[in-house]
Amino acid sequence: MGKQFVLLHGAWHGGWCWRGVKEYLESQGHSCLAPTMPGHGASDNRKGITYGSYINAIKDAITSQAGPVTLVGHSSAGHLMQSAAPLVADKIEHIVFVNAFILPHEHSQFDLVPVEVAEGMTMAAHASPDLCIPVDEDFVRKALMQDATPAQQDELIGQLAPQPLSLFTTKINSLPFNDLTVQRTVIFCQDDRSLPPGAYLGMAQALGQHQLIQLAGGHETLFINPPVVGQAILKAIS
Repeated sequence: MGKQFVLLHGAWHGGWCWRGVKEYLESQGHSCLAPTMPGHGASDNRKGITYGSYINAIKDAITSQAGPVTLVGHSSAGHLMQSAAPLVADKIEHIVFVNAFILPHEHSQFDLVPVEVAEGMTMAAHASPDLCIPVDEDFVRKALMQDATPAQQDELIGQLAPQPLSLFTTKINSLPFNDLTVQRTVIFCQDDRSLPPGAYLGMAQALGQHQLIQLAGGHETLFINPPVVGQAILKAIS
């Protein structure tokens, strides 16, 4: 019997980044929902997007599914899952973190990145009309997609949207998540240059007991080589 997956994107992205993984999982007999978070659509109004806007959207996505789901999150969606999962714990049977931020209690994502990076992004957001951080194409090409072709880089960059600052600055309450007994898997693409070496696996230690699956590839492997990530997700739940 097929499983139900809810696939969550990270900063600047939309549900579109999961398209290839979604197609792979569906070809294997499973069903998938890859929602685009508020403010991440090309024509969305990004003013007033809060951390709670994301959490409400994730709750709605999960509760819209008939049965229990495997919740999968990439990058910044890691701490969104930490915040949202306890609110719908009875609907989740497995949580999978893909090169994802996993935050300590009362920390924000900006607390885990270099100070100069957080300050630069904050200044850029305050200079925008809607408190959003613009896309940094150079960072995408060199740190997120260094293993991609120029055409793949162009394709992804063309779909990115400015990122509401609240996703990075909100300190989360991780205690309810820590109390969950749901199964947890970390998928780590080992060529990720978006953070210093060891950062993602270091964050994952906060999960306690979990399964670790390591793959070749960078931060955007889900977009560049989706079958590999799809296969890893199925291995996680097997």
